[in-house]
Amino acid sequence: MPNMHTASQEAIDKVRDLIKGIDTAMLTTVTPEGLVSRPLKTQEVEFDGDLWFLTSKDTDKYEELLEDPRVNVAYVGKSYVSVRGEAELVNDPAKIREFWSVAYEKLLDTTYDDPNLVLIKVRAETAEYWETGSKMKMVAHLFQRLTGHDRPDSDLNKTVDLHGSDDDGAVPKP
Repeated sequence: MPNMHTASQEAIDKVRDLIKGIDTAMLTTVTPEGLVSRPLKTQEVEFDGDLWFLTSKDTDKYEELLEDPRVNVAYVGKSYVSVRGEAELVNDPAKIREFWSVAYEKLLDTTYDDPNLVLIKVRAETAEYWETGSKMKMVAHLFQRLTGHDRPDSDLNKTVDLHGSDDDGAVPKP
């Protein structure tokens, strides 16, 4: 049986493999009106338990994160991954420059030394993922879930605790 550190590292490795190469993530923030999601460019950095995004201070998401740092980040690629965590706004010009790319220059219409830029660091707490295997299998599973005929023994999705508190690193979800 793996120890907590090993289970946590296995969970982080699994999430890293699932989100690798996905260019866009959906960041969901909490607002007074409810939840709001918007796309953000994924940083080309290996997932180690933290997710990084770049934004401007003059955006709604910046204000929302100041009020409530709870977030969810969703990825869609070869699998589906939903990461829940807490966001921290990081004002670090050196780190911004490290993450900067031509894509940001076009997306944000600015340069890396713009004082309005800020990083969003999401400390992941849990991640839920669905491994599709085949698109037809996933479509059938989603249809079964929508119609209330989902099998409780379905192993298409799992939740992993990124801090290693689960005994085996993954908990099947019904």
